[in-house]
Amino acid sequence: MGFQENGNGEMGLSAIPLGAKNKYKRMNSELPEDNDDVLLQQQQQEERRRSTRKYVLACAIFASLNNVLLGYDVGVMSGAVIFIKEDLKISEVQVEFLVGILSIISLFGSLGGGRTSDIIGRKWTMALAAVVFQMGGLTMTLAPSYAILMIGRFLAGIGIGFGVMISPIYIAEISPNLNRGSLTTFPEIFINVGIMLGYVSNYAFSGLSVHTSWRVMLAVGILPSVFIGFALFVIPESPRWLVMQNRVEEARSVLLKTNEDEKEVEERLAEIQQAAGFSNSEKYEQKPVWRELLFPPPPLRRMLITGLGIQCFQQISGIDATVYYSPEIFQAAGIEDNSKLLAATVAVGITKTIFILVAIILIDKLGRRPLLMISTIGMTVCLFCMGATLALFGKGSFVIALAILFVCGNVAFFSVGLGPVCWVLTSEIFPLRVRAQASALGAVANRVCSGLVAMSFLSVSEAISVAGTFFLFSAISALAIAFVITLVPETKGKSLEQIEMMFQNEYEIQGKEMELGDVEQLVQNKTDLTN
Repeated sequence: MGFQENGNGEMGLSAIPLGAKNKYKRMNSELPEDNDDVLLQQQQQEERRRSTRKYVLACAIFASLNNVLLGYDVGVMSGAVIFIKEDLKISEVQVEFLVGILSIISLFGSLGGGRTSDIIGRKWTMALAAVVFQMGGLTMTLAPSYAILMIGRFLAGIGIGFGVMISPIYIAEISPNLNRGSLTTFPEIFINVGIMLGYVSNYAFSGLSVHTSWRVMLAVGILPSVFIGFALFVIPESPRWLVMQNRVEEARSVLLKTNEDEKEVEERLAEIQQAAGFSNSEKYEQKPVWRELLFPPPPLRRMLITGLGIQCFQQISGIDATVYYSPEIFQAAGIEDNSKLLAATVAVGITKTIFILVAIILIDKLGRRPLLMISTIGMTVCLFCMGATLALFGKGSFVIALAILFVCGNVAFFSVGLGPVCWVLTSEIFPLRVRAQASALGAVANRVCSGLVAMSFLSVSEAISVAGTFFLFSAISALAIAFVITLVPETKGKSLEQIEMMFQNEYEIQGKEMELGDVEQLVQNKTDLTN
């Protein structure tokens, strides 16, 4: 192998010149152009990623607007009933019924919402919820008597039932796997925002006349539902519902808008089709959904126990009683002035809203189970301490400070875990075919428990004292800890279809372990007989 000097004085291997006159290019001479292409591609991917995240975030926000209605009602009624009771001359029992009936009525909305959303779609079910609530809100605002006020509560309850049930399902079905948890907490966030706005409304309008103040408080609650009309022009239909209607191309179009990686779209679409039963339709053709829920196979039974159980514990641990009747609780601690009572409730609303933001940050990092554990343990301690404070000390500034501390602590721990994670889990764990109606059952369980607690708190407090009621809530919260440990799985980072398979596989593994145990027992018996 020889060397030859080229025209520029450089030496080349095998007599191949390396100077400017040779026809060969250096290997790295095209790298700048390649780098430009790579950079351009990366910029396009990053731009698509940002655009997708903004779009999904906007969908989650608009879908959660109905939940502001529930939160606002919970918050505003805690103060409005003070003026309603004086204006309409109603009794304590009528107050309990007025407050609690919305939760009971909303279960009918939630129960009907599951089937409705399967027929007309998730998007238009949210629209229907807003319209019905507007009718109820207007009726309550103009109500001349207790009877008309109850009719308005009935309509508002139906609308809230629709909205509370459908929002988490819709968000879970459009969200990417990695941040589905944080996005599905948005309905709970907006409930908390609504509660805080309700408290602020109470304080802001408490200076008006008795006849006018509560009407203005209730009228303000109509405004969020107006924005839902604008939301319908922004949000798409759920891709999973579209697949169930065999509108696959429309579903693909939505997935392209809500997924950062185009390559994953076809994979997700195939998973959804399989879960919906189009890929193997014989899987579901025998059983209607209602029969499958009434007589569930073992994996679905485990899902129902987990989903309905966590929904019940969310309410029977007393959160709605704490929020609805916070003025009465603070009154028991020694606050007497109405303005000071309502100002203290604003602190509760602010605490609840701030700590739900903590849940958004942590739910897809720590996971669902750790947050539930932290939440239920913290609530148990705060509820017990609240009961002890009211039982051991008399009224006074020290007791007032402790009462505000422990009530705020209770709602803070609730907002970190049990509040948002409950709705995340029930929107994740059920199979696509039964998801809407199974989630509706969960919402019904939630609303029934909420209504029973709200309608009985004053009577139970009178029977066993406010302190005794908090000890009871503390014991129930302790049971929730055991429930989470034994029956709630971790769903962080898994697709909805993978979560379904997780329950299915867990049952199959348990079945195989039982079969293996039976075989081992037979072998042991045979050995004993031989010996």
